[in-house]
Amino acid sequence: MAHQILSETAASISELKRNPMGTVAAGEGFPVAILNRNEPAFYCVPAQAFEAMMERLEDLELNALADARAGQRSVKVKLDEL
Repeated sequence: MAHQILSETAASISELKRNPMGTVAAGEGFPVAILNRNEPAFYCVPAQAFEAMMERLEDLELNALADARAGQRSVKVKLDEL
């Protein structure tokens, strides 16, 4: 069965066990597909890339919330009243 690998760099679990930080560094800041018997088992994502991905997901969720509320009636409030 064919599997799609969603990264430019791939490594085996054996390579990951042998040199974890070298495997992550091989991705040059991008995710590395970790293969088990030539099938993707998981993706090793550097911390900076993961943080950027989570920020992007949060932005998408906030945009969806704003879009859902776009048709609702707004209430004007003065800061002094709070």
